[in-house]
Amino acid sequence: MALGRGSELYPNAVRYWGEPAGMAAEREARADWWRGAVLYQVYPLSFCDSNGDGQGDLPGLTSRLDHIASLGVDGIWVSPFFPSPMKDFGYDVSDYCGVDPRFGTLADFDQMIRRAHELRLKVIIDQVWSHSSDAHPWFRDSRTSAGAEKSDWYIWADPKPDGTPPNNWLSVFGGSAWSWEPRRRQYYLHHFLPSQPQLNLRNEAAVEALFEAGAFWLDRGVDGFRLDAIDFSFHDPDLRDNPARPRPDRPARPFGLQRHVHDMMQPEMPAFLERIRAFIDRWPGRALLGEVSSEGDALHRCGIYTDAGGTRLHTAYTLGLMRRDFTPDAFREAIAEAEREPDGWVTWAFSNHDVVRSVTRWGANAEHGEMARLLMALLLSLKGSICVYQGEELGLPEAELALEDLRDPYGIAFWPEFRGRDGARTPMPWRAGAPHAGFTTAERPWLPVPAAHHAFALDRQEADARAPLHAWRQFLRWRKAHPALVSGSIRMLPAPQGVLAFERRLGEERILCAFNFAPHPVRMRLEESSCRPLAGHGFAAELAGGDIGLPGHGAFFGALEAVAPQKIQRQLEPAQ
Repeated sequence: MALGRGSELYPNAVRYWGEPAGMAAEREARADWWRGAVLYQVYPLSFCDSNGDGQGDLPGLTSRLDHIASLGVDGIWVSPFFPSPMKDFGYDVSDYCGVDPRFGTLADFDQMIRRAHELRLKVIIDQVWSHSSDAHPWFRDSRTSAGAEKSDWYIWADPKPDGTPPNNWLSVFGGSAWSWEPRRRQYYLHHFLPSQPQLNLRNEAAVEALFEAGAFWLDRGVDGFRLDAIDFSFHDPDLRDNPARPRPDRPARPFGLQRHVHDMMQPEMPAFLERIRAFIDRWPGRALLGEVSSEGDALHRCGIYTDAGGTRLHTAYTLGLMRRDFTPDAFREAIAEAEREPDGWVTWAFSNHDVVRSVTRWGANAEHGEMARLLMALLLSLKGSICVYQGEELGLPEAELALEDLRDPYGIAFWPEFRGRDGARTPMPWRAGAPHAGFTTAERPWLPVPAAHHAFALDRQEADARAPLHAWRQFLRWRKAHPALVSGSIRMLPAPQGVLAFERRLGEERILCAFNFAPHPVRMRLEESSCRPLAGHGFAAELAGGDIGLPGHGAFFGALEAVAPQKIQRQLEPAQ
């Protein structure tokens, strides 16, 4: 297959069709490293600044890889570091095969990969294939005229007779999803900022150019890709209006007032994912992680996108769960939704760079340390792979920022009803007593480090055996010793009010996991002979007289043995 007209931008990328001889055995041996893996997400701008300019960079990341490896995770996911105008902080890419100077150089990237692999950490990186920056040479050409070489590499449409946009589609970030280009006398589509035009993934040359860019990074040793915003890859070619979604709460962001049936989530998506999988399978042992929107049955869609006998994505996650209430019922529903596609493989995440940090979002009325530990144990016990966001291992809460401190255009547009994403993106606190908690030596970092975050700094937690940091290390080490928790099946179990319980099973290993969402102790009745308490995970719970005693926001883990799990009885009793 030819590389297409975009190849002149990436002349050094390998020809990616066809697998090198002798690689099949290696691929088979390493093919499922991602199944049950725990990935640590690095947001480079906020991780570690090595040169004192106030912004995190790749050498800073490399200098802190030992910390990440000490947690016991399996790999890292690195958010964008590509050349970019940074209007959406890297998710507006102007060159898919480079490193933005603020992050370093390609040599710095290669050194980061080498050090990560020395520490036995896999490395996956973002690929933003749904849209580019309007500063990308492809779009600069496309916008010049309908006769340009790359005229059809983006989505263009004529105005209505009255000059208004082609339809009613809305941008996630507010306003119309269409912007006017006077040179073409047409509108172009953008699902986010106007500076993020939507690529036309029905255009063969554009897709091949993206694959060539992907090959550039695979040849440099990355272990896979996280594919950004995949639900936005395709739209209705007839450009039909979205229907209304009447809501009594009148949300601050109008995107929620439409049912997004025509501007995203189109039926050709599975076939496109199969094509991406066929491309990346030319490199043994690489994996694909997809980001699925929160629209509709998102967890079920994760299953669809990762199903079909290993011909689509390896795994996918969604923001949908992060936007639900923190209740056992919400998690039971989420797990059931994911299990509707039993051959799919979901990745679970409670926090990332786009949402309020979980310990704040779900634990506003809870004791901070207890909630941080409960969320950790629950996340690491679910069936699937796991993403941990930087700072989550420190129990870092959401930062409270003033309007003048915000950089996120999304938050600035909807302040104060929606404060945007900057509260989850503030720099990592490394040293409690240092300026800016040791993130940078600059006078002013790109986002402030809140004074409250100094108390959560890594050096302080290293010295405190009760800190969240040590709980994460202990639990991850314990999890690896129990294959059922890494790659086993899941079965929901009856439980008292306020408790979520399920069984994880692989072969003969069967583990009962129970989590108390309530702040007060509860007891869960079962046959004592059916369960043997497991130790080493760091949670204090008792099993005596047929009762599991769960402290407030506590957890219990036991080996199920003689008695079938159906014998667990639903009961709630006040603790004595």
